[in-house]
Amino acid sequence: MAESEECCSTQLIDGDGSFNDIGIERFIKEVKLGDCGLSYAVVSIMGPQSSGKSTLLNHLFHTKFREMDAFKGRSQTTKGIWLAKCAGVEPCTLVMDLEGTDGRERGEDDTAFEKQSALFALAVSDIVLINMWCHDIGREQAANKPLLKTVFQVMMRLFSPRKTTLMFVIRDKTRTPLENLEPVLREDIQKIWDAVPKPQAHKETPLSDFFNVKVVALSSYEEKEEQFKEQVANLRQQFFHSIAPGGLAGDRRGVVPASGFSFSAQQIWKVIKENKDLDLPAHKVMVATVRCEEIANEKYAGFTANENWCLLEEAVQSGPVAGFGKQLNSILYTFLTEYDAEATYFEEGVRSAKRKQLEEKLLQLVHPAHQYILGHLRSGTLEKYKEAFEKALNGGEGFSMAASNCTESYIALFDEGYADAVVELANWDSSKVRDKLHRDIDAHVASVRAAKLSELTSSYEAKLNEALSGPVESLLDGATNETWPSIRKLLRRETESAVSGLSNALSGFDMDERTKNKMLTSLEYFARGVVEAKAREEAGRVLIRMKDRFSTLFSHDSDSMPRVWSGKEDIRAITKTARSAVPPAKTLITPVQCKSLWRQFRAETEYSVTQAISAQEANKRNNNWLPPPWAIVALIVLGFNEFMTLLRNPLYLGVIFVGFLIMKALWVQLDISGEFRNGALPGLLSLSTKFLPTVMNLLRKLAEEGQIPATNNPLRNPALASKSFQNGSTSSDMSSSASSGVTSAGNWTEYSSPTKEE
Repeated sequence: MAESEECCSTQLIDGDGSFNDIGIERFIKEVKLGDCGLSYAVVSIMGPQSSGKSTLLNHLFHTKFREMDAFKGRSQTTKGIWLAKCAGVEPCTLVMDLEGTDGRERGEDDTAFEKQSALFALAVSDIVLINMWCHDIGREQAANKPLLKTVFQVMMRLFSPRKTTLMFVIRDKTRTPLENLEPVLREDIQKIWDAVPKPQAHKETPLSDFFNVKVVALSSYEEKEEQFKEQVANLRQQFFHSIAPGGLAGDRRGVVPASGFSFSAQQIWKVIKENKDLDLPAHKVMVATVRCEEIANEKYAGFTANENWCLLEEAVQSGPVAGFGKQLNSILYTFLTEYDAEATYFEEGVRSAKRKQLEEKLLQLVHPAHQYILGHLRSGTLEKYKEAFEKALNGGEGFSMAASNCTESYIALFDEGYADAVVELANWDSSKVRDKLHRDIDAHVASVRAAKLSELTSSYEAKLNEALSGPVESLLDGATNETWPSIRKLLRRETESAVSGLSNALSGFDMDERTKNKMLTSLEYFARGVVEAKAREEAGRVLIRMKDRFSTLFSHDSDSMPRVWSGKEDIRAITKTARSAVPPAKTLITPVQCKSLWRQFRAETEYSVTQAISAQEANKRNNNWLPPPWAIVALIVLGFNEFMTLLRNPLYLGVIFVGFLIMKALWVQLDISGEFRNGALPGLLSLSTKFLPTVMNLLRKLAEEGQIPATNNPLRNPALASKSFQNGSTSSDMSSSASSGVTSAGNWTEYSSPTKEE
């Protein structure tokens, strides 16, 4: 009995086949099964003796079934059928631990209990765990197979379908993936079902009407305990809500209410006990199965420890081994021959099945070494191919011809090497490694091909760049009406030469016309791109070119001589001609950009025009100080009376001269010509604000001049004043002298007295 409510158990059926009705009633009361109604599940486990069934249940459901002590030998631990409540699983789940099959304690003559207990488990359980070793998968005489044949047959005759879930638990899983094991196991189960005799009512009944088949795999508990526990913990999650739709037993049928479970189980066991035609495999088959498996395991262990094999396995990891296949075949045949000698007197079917299983295990063991050999062979062949291919290309052989010849030679070399590494027992296919070598060779050829083509293309592009860049830049620098025709002619000539050269160079690559034309077209585009790039580069300097052009045309005449602004030139016409010498229609920029640049161009050249106008005006003032002849005649005729008046009274002349000097000084200081350049109204407004300050400044300067000695003042020295006037000073110099020479009335009297005396 269990020590607590969470994990209580009882022996449902003892080793003699007696049903423990008193114990089951007490158990049901303790776990309060009668209150569950239909919300409960029954799980059982069956499998060979000492296969770890109780251990699995204890880890899976937190029960406390007795486990085998491995240090005391492999013997029967569980006798009869034990029943326990799973701890911590919802809904309430009962688990039955069955006595193992193939036990030597019962022997060949007392195997009825094993098939009876298995049939009982299938009849009362919602889920049956079938514990089996991984190496039993695919074996004809594997443990549980004969038992399944019998219980399948009797199940159909004694009971109606209730959709039991069969969960095959593969123990001590090897490296073979579950995806490869499961189809084999399902196929075996289907074969068993198809082969068993069926009553008339179930002649066409499929296996799925009686059973749901599930397959899981667990690592070895002894060798990989932590991994085993983790996998079992994951499996435990599947038993939560197992009877809900979609659960492990979600589609079960004919469920007995929990309160009637004890009576139902007792009646089922009675029916099974009274049926006498249940059978188990013969003793000699079981003995052959156990003994041949022991011999096979011994030979496998001997092979793994064999010195020759260990040396061979170590050698292939570092490099190729000559005669690998011959050496390995010799070792394999030695151990298989020993197996045949020791197993010769056992049942032939079992002996052959175990020998095949031993072969498969040995081949699985040596397969990595064989793969190492193939890897070395492939990599070595590839390196030799690369050297030979490069040598052929350097020798001047055509690319396509060199690739084809080298590929054929070195694939044949690989085939020779593979023949030396063949394992005769295995039907291993070298096509994958051979195909990999082919792909590696093709990839190398493609890589070299791409590099060669890129090198060719780059070479011709460099030639085109050198042939076009300098000349195009020179043509654009000295642009004329013939610039673009010259550039087009140059482009056409150099492009045709480069395309012709590249076309001849590509002839050895065995290219299709489409690819070849694409490369040639790309080269043509490159040439055009070089010209366009240079043109765009020049377009970026268009403003500089325009300014240089303008400066040249504006500052030089038609004979390319520096222009002298004498006053006779038409600056407006010259400006228009110089600016229009850069027509926007012949530039490499958009109209919008041209307009923007034109505005900037006009603004930046305006200063030169202004300077020229100023120089011209200054020249006019210096050279044309007298009025025109007609004006002189008019002045003489119209101003005769006034002239006579001035002669009679020279004081008027002095007053007029002083007024002229003051007006001239104001003209220069106020820059009247400059103020009216932008219009009359702006000029008047500007002068109105500057007039009074300018007058005050002149008066201040006159006052300062009055304090200077007469020897330093040109106006007090008539000789200096006359000389300055005769030398034709510029307007600005005269204005400055006039401004500083205007003095008080006393000073002017000294200056004008000699004139009056004359």
